[in-house]
Amino acid sequence: MMRRRPAAAAAAAAALLAVLSACSQPSGAGDVVDQGFVSGDGSVQQWEPDDRKDPVTVSGTDFEGQAVDTAQWEGDVVVINTWYASCAPCRAEAPDLVALAEDRADDGVQLLGINTEDEAGAAQAFERTYGVPYPSIADRSGQVVARLSGVVPLQAVPTTVVLDREHRPAARVIGQADPSTLDAIIDEVLAEGGSGGEGAGA
Repeated sequence: MMRRRPAAAAAAAAALLAVLSACSQPSGAGDVVDQGFVSGDGSVQQWEPDDRKDPVTVSGTDFEGQAVDTAQWEGDVVVINTWYASCAPCRAEAPDLVALAEDRADDGVQLLGINTEDEAGAAQAFERTYGVPYPSIADRSGQVVARLSGVVPLQAVPTTVVLDREHRPAARVIGQADPSTLDAIIDEVLAEGGSGGEGAGA
């Protein structure tokens, strides 16, 4: 579908790149270009502990109608992934995220999805297909993702953010996350310990 922009050729090229490398919100592809974001380029950014921003709390309602709040995972590392069912790289990385959730549960790692597009039926079908064991917040309004503004480009899906034990953003992957890279990031963050770690006093 043609965009109402003068630079039609540039917009078309950007849209093609987004389709080939990742998914972006249908209504926001032009904004991705304007803001300098490259949607789904697979880039990884990490922040050293002293350079991290303030802790963030992400809360909302999952597709079963249950309240979800990252505050309930105090002391755990939290991996947040934005997705929607028709996004090809979201489908491609789903088995890896499911394996991560299952393999890392005993390490104090929690996963949380944020779905920016789907009605409950499509989201739940996706979760059943891939056996997703962790909750996803319904966020068609974009209000939940906005809490991560400055860390997550709102138009880039999928994006994965790793919060440290204090729930400060420690790393971000834009686009489909390579499982070995994500695993290494989590190992580094877990090794930092923190006030909520197993070795902390009561």
